[in-house]
Amino acid sequence: MSRIFAYARVSTTDQTTVNQAAEIAAAGFAVEPHRIIAETVSGSVAASERPGFSKLMDRLETGDVLIVTKLDRLGRNAMDVRATVEALAARGVRVHCLALGGVDLTSPAGKMTMGVIAAVAEFERDLIIERTQAGLKRARAEGKTVGRPAALTPDQRRDVLARRAAGESLGVIAKHYGVSRAAIQRVGKSQLVTTSA
Repeated sequence: MSRIFAYARVSTTDQTTVNQAAEIAAAGFAVEPHRIIAETVSGSVAASERPGFSKLMDRLETGDVLIVTKLDRLGRNAMDVRATVEALAARGVRVHCLALGGVDLTSPAGKMTMGVIAAVAEFERDLIIERTQAGLKRARAEGKTVGRPAALTPDQRRDVLARRAAGESLGVIAKHYGVSRAAIQRVGKSQLVTTSA
């Protein structure tokens, strides 16, 4: 007989998983309390790297069912969610998502749904990249400086190069200008690029 597990996740300690458990019960899934895995961890952390989810994976067996209220409980990234569902399907575990009408994501219809979700996520990512590139191109055409503002003025950069040539350490120079060591390193790298170009 199939065992039913529920996975509930919240991102911060001031949130609770009680509503997710209640939603699962209201949908008609009778999950025994010891099979409800709840944890507080950011959705940006891959499911495989979450302590609670890792313990859940150790408990799941072929024929078991895992219920989540929404896909974002499994991960914020469509690729992570897809990999998690595929890993569960490979173990013979069915995954039901209430927000998608309780569809089993490991079934043919569920796989199609996951494919559509992944395609939409990729499309959105491509649109963001396209808009960003268009904005940068327009800004450059208007003569605007793009990217991070320089941490040091041209005079300060010349001074940094002279001090580095004299053997002064990155840390001492960085402290003098109140910037990071990386900012001082970038001055040297930009000088190399300029001279080699």
